[in-house]
Amino acid sequence: MARHVPVEINHIREKGVVRITWEDGHVGDYTLGYLRGYCPCALCQGHGGESKLIEVPDPKLAKISAVGNYAIQFTWDDGHNTGIYTFDYLRSLCPCLECKEKGSG
Repeated sequence: MARHVPVEINHIREKGVVRITWEDGHVGDYTLGYLRGYCPCALCQGHGGESKLIEVPDPKLAKISAVGNYAIQFTWDDGHNTGIYTFDYLRSLCPCLECKEKGSG
């Protein structure tokens, strides 16, 4: 499996998205509701296998932090920060039409 690595991660506040530019040149715009909704922590996703979208009204992003060289952590304005989003997980979540048509990132 190819390891996906971002080269740039930007929170574009006026658009309400996090834009990730990947090493292969692909760019994904992830809305804050989408990212918060797919938080990978056990509290949000449970311990099952398949990720599910959790509705969180009007999430606001407070901070983005690096986790080693394999993931990032979002801190939300409600204080939630337990989700560790691996780069491969983020790429698999890419909401763009191209990735959705492929069935994965």
